[in-house]
Amino acid sequence: MRTRLFLATALAALLGAGLAGVALADDSGMAAKGVRYTFVGHLLATPSNGQLAITVDNGSRKALRKMLGQSVNQTFAYGSETEFLKWSNGVPKVVQPGDLAAGDVVAVHLRAPHDATLAEIEAKPAGLVGDRGPNPDHPDKPLYLFRGKLTSVGESSVTMDVAGGVRRALRLMISQPASQTFRTDGTTIYLFWQGRVPAVIAATPRPG
Repeated sequence: MRTRLFLATALAALLGAGLAGVALADDSGMAAKGVRYTFVGHLLATPSNGQLAITVDNGSRKALRKMLGQSVNQTFAYGSETEFLKWSNGVPKVVQPGDLAAGDVVAVHLRAPHDATLAEIEAKPAGLVGDRGPNPDHPDKPLYLFRGKLTSVGESSVTMDVAGGVRRALRLMISQPASQTFRTDGTTIYLFWQGRVPAVIAATPRPG
């Protein structure tokens, strides 16, 4: 099982209403073939009997394209392999479907063929469902997400070889070395992902 370490400040870990926030988790564990779709919205009811109904008001570009001409109220499938995460102050906790409540903002992540219809996408059990509660905080600054291999951990910094990230972050990497050092402090949250299951860990300073 693949493992990854992701670093985020408290602000970056929140990442708005759940779309980008759970993308960290989604990328760490969903290795299934197909296009990744993310649908974000408010839960209409507590998930049960393998079904999760939401009012879609956001999502990834590919997901929103599938929503054209469709009702905002959509029902998605989940199964025994679906992971449910509930986020609080940037810290995720693995929960059960019954721990989610109507009105919570959730992000439903799943994979399906690029030419699948909305109905076909919804019939596939979600890989990950991230819950951010009824009133998630919205960041007042843009997200800069860098992905790569951790090379050293200091008392107030981490160094990594950057290999990817969001477009906004990668633009800053033009003509820059791959090895970059990022500052950390008491608000930094360290998450260790094993599959789709996260754990909050402490950073242990070590040389590169």
